[in-house]
Amino acid sequence: MYFIVGLGNPGLQYENTRHNVGFLTIDYLAKKHNINVKKIKYKSLYGQGEISGHKVMLIKPQTYMNNSGEALREIYNYYKFDHDKLIVIFDDIDIEFGSIRIKKKGSAGTHNGMKSIIYNLLYDDFPRIKLAVGKRPDYMDLANFVLSGFNGKDVKIIEEEIKMAADAIESIMNDGIERSMGTYNSIRLLSDNDE
Repeated sequence: MYFIVGLGNPGLQYENTRHNVGFLTIDYLAKKHNINVKKIKYKSLYGQGEISGHKVMLIKPQTYMNNSGEALREIYNYYKFDHDKLIVIFDDIDIEFGSIRIKKKGSAGTHNGMKSIIYNLLYDDFPRIKLAVGKRPDYMDLANFVLSGFNGKDVKIIEEEIKMAADAIESIMNDGIERSMGTYNSIRLLSDNDE
């Protein structure tokens, strides 16, 4: 079974913010594959089902972003899954908007949710998919930026990124992470400004 985790903050006020693209990707996958993500356990909302022939658990930790690892630790302690069966989806402010980045391992960088996961699991060799959420304007601090929503043409781009991340998950499970990285890490979605 694959454990697909989208990071975000619970609560309506956070619903469509940049920090919640992980949750939004899980919602998209759940809808696309008819998986009900409504069970509450392991400090998470989760649902089990199948995506292109693979058993999956879709997971939305409910601990708030900075404590995401607490939920993951409970799931890991129960299921004892192989590291490569965990796929974490989260926001990234450093990659070019209109792109996603798949990595098979690595540090958390500046992302507090990922810091919490690596701290709690005591390993970092698991696949992750980062969704670009735009560059922080100079006048905003980081917390306010990641908790802000998308507007105008950005909405369409982030929707495409979410679809691309969902496709990438299927690709990782079917074709392996190396091939998926080769396919998806080079795609750039055009914004209106680029045309």
